[in-house]
Amino acid sequence: MTDLPDTAADLPEIETPPTGTEEYFGAAFPTARRYAEHLATTGIEWGLIGPREVDRLWTRHILNCAVVAEFIGENDVVGDVGSGAGLPGIPIALLRPEAKIVLIEPMERRVEWLTMVVQDLGLSNVRIVRARVEELVDEEMFTVVTARAVKAMTTLIEWTREVISPSGRILALKGASVEGELVKAKKLVKRYRLSQPEIHVVDADGLLEVPSRVVEIVKK
Repeated sequence: MTDLPDTAADLPEIETPPTGTEEYFGAAFPTARRYAEHLATTGIEWGLIGPREVDRLWTRHILNCAVVAEFIGENDVVGDVGSGAGLPGIPIALLRPEAKIVLIEPMERRVEWLTMVVQDLGLSNVRIVRARVEELVDEEMFTVVTARAVKAMTTLIEWTREVISPSGRILALKGASVEGELVKAKKLVKRYRLSQPEIHVVDADGLLEVPSRVVEIVKK
């Protein structure tokens, strides 16, 4: 079912997680490591990530996304938009097992991979929905929507505003050019009565040399 290599010797040389990663994930670290193995093997075979990502799986992908969990509460229902390889949804699920995580992905092959991996990792707090988030109006409601490398902020706001509950939030992982995206999104923020965006710069308790940027926007 998992299609992973039979022995550790058969695995590609995955980036060594930074010192302190085990403490950061706590009891979920063995599962996080299993997830990294999936990304490095089945993830590449199925076209979820590129082969050049293996030597930076932890810093560029898993830990980079895990920081979003710092803003997630135990009662949150999180919709991970365009989940792809489960980023950031799966790292959030590992760190916040009491929260409910919905991986939203329209592409069938990616959904099949996510289903395989979620079952293998035993993530009982994760549900997978094959759809585009804008198709889920009147079907789903989230207290938080997350996204990584999914369109510009203007598009993300338009796509998700009707599936976010009152006082719900967008938590978007963005790069260094995010300020420019937010300038373009000003009119939409005002039109839909959203809070002024706040950019959180987080480094996973010092584990990331290049911090992640998490944009938070609250629906009033």
